[in-house]
Amino acid sequence: METRVVFHIDFDYFFAQCEEIRTPDLKSKPVCVCVFSDRGGDSGAIATANYIARKFGVKSGIPISFAKKRLEERKDAVFLPVDFDYYLEISEKSMSIIKENADVFEYVGKDEAYLDVTDRVKGDFDKAGHLAQQIKNTIRDKVKLSCSVGVSTNKLIAKIASDFRKPDGLTIVSSEKVEEFLEQLKIRAIPGIGKKTDERFTQMNFETIKDLKKLDVFTLNKEFGRKQGTYIFNASRGIDNEPVKERDASTQYSKIVTLKKDSKEYDFLAENINELCKELHEVIQKNNRMFKSVGVQFIMSDLTNKTKSRMLKNPTSSIEELQKNASQLLKEALEDQKNTIRRLGVKVSELSEIRGQSNITSYF
Repeated sequence: METRVVFHIDFDYFFAQCEEIRTPDLKSKPVCVCVFSDRGGDSGAIATANYIARKFGVKSGIPISFAKKRLEERKDAVFLPVDFDYYLEISEKSMSIIKENADVFEYVGKDEAYLDVTDRVKGDFDKAGHLAQQIKNTIRDKVKLSCSVGVSTNKLIAKIASDFRKPDGLTIVSSEKVEEFLEQLKIRAIPGIGKKTDERFTQMNFETIKDLKKLDVFTLNKEFGRKQGTYIFNASRGIDNEPVKERDASTQYSKIVTLKKDSKEYDFLAENINELCKELHEVIQKNNRMFKSVGVQFIMSDLTNKTKSRMLKNPTSSIEELQKNASQLLKEALEDQKNTIRRLGVKVSELSEIRGQSNITSYF
């Protein structure tokens, strides 16, 4: 039987890199892409920072005010608001290149995907390495985006490998190298091992995956529960049989309507927004999806376009959340609105399946 060959492709510091593509001068500066909250000022969190900013301890999820303190000595530090529509455009261009090179393509989020390439490389890791490099080169040439690729026999090791030499890395772990590759790594390199689990291992004097392999499955189950314990036991040995599943980027759903009359009156527009939300919610339910980003779109009487979107704290499928956020965005967008609006739209993105756990696309 042919050895399975799986790629995990991860776009480096994605939002910040998109901003560098748009404004190349940013490449030499610390760049922070921020999700500003409604309270104004510096309230909100960092979505992504480039590697220069990361050297100062700035990372995803920390408050913007903390990031500004850490970057005080860098007068050239740049803090930009997220621009999801633009990032989505870059993502879609890159994903279409990746998809052309896969036997099976599994979209994970705006900045990552799994590929099964077993058939096209005939289980040969040298060929796989050439294909991975080719994908990286094409994305760089056509989109100006760098990405890191992990190549191995399953999704788990491919994901660990893609993180091994970031940014712009390519790490190939063929079947005979799996054990040697994993044993040198820290335990937290295993996807899904969070801070608490890692701290518990430190208390037990276990630091590397090699140390971890000394524990039997019963001890792990007792310590972390059967599901997590078994996962850790298998992961430390590179065991993962989960197939790469065909999944395209159903990246957003939207509904748009031409209004009965051109208007910029809040009450009239809010009524239409509520109706659109109901229609959109039916689509969300039918597809068993949750959303994490809500947006509104205006097409003016002069056919110019305006969009506004916001990221929610947690994925949801609630119609109340959808209507509340869409109405709030409508209110904000109307504040400095001069032209009347001809068409009105609502969209949701950052989609994940409703099945107990959503995909992690809040910060990259």
